[in-house]
Amino acid sequence: MSGQRNRWLPHLILILGALVFVFPIYLAVIGSSHDAGTIGRGQMPLLPGDQLLTNYRQALETGQGERVRATPAVTMMQNSLIMALGITVGKIIISLLSAFAVAFFNFPGRMFFFWLIFITLMLPVEVRIIPTYAVIANFGMVNTFGGLIIPLIASATATLLFRQFFLTIPDELVDASQIDGAGPMRFFWSILLPLSRTNIAALFVIMFIYGWNQYLWPLLITTSRGMETIVVGIVKMIGTGEAQTDWHLIMATAVLALLPPVLVIILMQRWFVKGLVDADK
Repeated sequence: MSGQRNRWLPHLILILGALVFVFPIYLAVIGSSHDAGTIGRGQMPLLPGDQLLTNYRQALETGQGERVRATPAVTMMQNSLIMALGITVGKIIISLLSAFAVAFFNFPGRMFFFWLIFITLMLPVEVRIIPTYAVIANFGMVNTFGGLIIPLIASATATLLFRQFFLTIPDELVDASQIDGAGPMRFFWSILLPLSRTNIAALFVIMFIYGWNQYLWPLLITTSRGMETIVVGIVKMIGTGEAQTDWHLIMATAVLALLPPVLVIILMQRWFVKGLVDADK
């Protein structure tokens, strides 16, 4: 009996934790199916209402409510998707190439540059945001996708992870490729990339969510509604007071903002887990 209880206890704790996490999302879905008056009176039931399709259509197509004048959610989601994909692909490409150079090439200052990259882990975006903004503004990249993406595509974390993986590549494999006449880029393209696919998949999920959830940098670098991202747009929709808020549209937009990261995780779950825990990558 004691052993059976010990076996079910972890599952019970996980179920309770999942319920605590899921309940606010459930409330957002339910709230997005009622009208503003029901939510404003504090009488929102725990069952879906009859305004679900109307609210989501309104949020996607116009973003306009009785008190809210927001950018259509479809525009904000497109902006967030472009930014997230640009940041993700850019981080992976730059990190792969920089880790390849540090791991397989001997050049003066190799470890100095590696530690210089590593030290930037202690410098988050918030610390360097003012000089970064000045550079982007001087290049005329405010309110552009380049301004949203380029300052965030360098990743010391991904470079470190790829370097550590590359160091596990057997020397015999490198020697065999050289004997076969493969140059550095052929070795990188034909051998390293296939071996790194699970690492790339895991980092893709992490970096996509990182890019999608960006708030401070898009808030600073975009001033037009046509360039707003979904996270910035939701915060602006909330406003400064409950009396000026259409909560049904905000909840509908928040649920829409959840969908792309959730889809990425679901579609790449197998590769993501394998990239994190598989020792024989």
